Amino acid sequence: MFYWLTELSDKVSFLNVFRYITFRTGGAIVTAMVFVFLFGGPMIKLLRLKQGKGQPIREDGPQSHLVTKKGTPTMGGLMILMGLVVSTLLWANPHNPYVWIVLGVTLSYGMIGFYDDYLKVTKQTHAGFSGRTRLAIEIAIAVVACIALANLGRPPIATSLVFPFFKELVFNLGWMFVVLGAFVIAGAGNSVNLTDGLDGLAIVPVMIASASFGMVAYLAGNAVFADYLQIHYVAGTGELAVLCGAVIGAGLGFLWFNAPPASIFMGDTGSLALGGMLGTIAVATKHEIVLAVIGGLFVLEAVSVIVQVLSFKLTGKRVFKMAPIHHHFEQLGWTEPQIVIRFWIISVILALAGLASLKLR
Repeated sequence: MFYWLTELSDKVSFLNVFRYITFRTGGAIVTAMVFVFLFGGPMIKLLRLKQGKGQPIREDGPQSHLVTKKGTPTMGGLMILMGLVVSTLLWANPHNPYVWIVLGVTLSYGMIGFYDDYLKVTKQTHAGFSGRTRLAIEIAIAVVACIALANLGRPPIATSLVFPFFKELVFNLGWMFVVLGAFVIAGAGNSVNLTDGLDGLAIVPVMIASASFGMVAYLAGNAVFADYLQIHYVAGTGELAVLCGAVIGAGLGFLWFNAPPASIFMGDTGSLALGGMLGTIAVATKHEIVLAVIGGLFVLEAVSVIVQVLSFKLTGKRVFKMAPIHHHFEQLGWTEPQIVIRFWIISVILALAGLASLKLR
């Protein structure tokens, strides 16, 4: 909305500042943060009233959670998504198709997560609805998004897999790119979802990854910077930095309420949506592999679950005391703050490693 003020910049020169992505990204951060601060408290009261017993706690999970987390409302992702949408609509360029594609995936995944959370709360079970059905819907949404991204981009890069740390190592996958892209988006959504198990554990790494991909999107969408860094230029993706800024602001606001002891949980509503958003931005900017580095913590959480399930089915033995891996460390005696803060540190290190790929080519 504010971007339209640039049309008056020939009459009021000050309004020319709204052309700059950096300025609008800063505005998006502040707007989303203030929005969640203002409406977070009332929303928590409403959700607590509507949900009654709050999010059901897994009986096979850490026993301490049955005491410390019982009765805490979920669906806190609603306040993140509301702040994200309001801020993005105010500050992003409404004519940019990348913004709408990423926003569409984010909200679609958020709706899937909301329905899952709704079933858990109303039926007081942690099962939600069918995992296969949910995954099928996620993949279908991701496929549509990838087809749109492939049509938007410049061939052959639009359907290619780009390898970081190498200048010209590119594989043109053709329309198999859609399969890869859908895997990245759905995988990112579910990986973040698995990470959301302790107070503040998921939201800070999401903000770190969003800040990193905000920079990636800005650089990849700028012809001069892309040429200097020898990364592939994808016209229009720079506007996604505004959306990433909105996530950072909304995340900061949410963390105020999610800091231990949490007043509200993000739930699948937020974790699935934010993971899907990161995956879509990675596909749009041609940095799918870099996402696995920057979001390495999410990958670790997902892999720990896969390894645990396969090991138990094949050998009858478990590799970890409990999966996802953050519960393994709980069983080893680490306190919740120790796990959360150490995982934050790992996220920062991985983000720096991923960003290094922009220059080391």
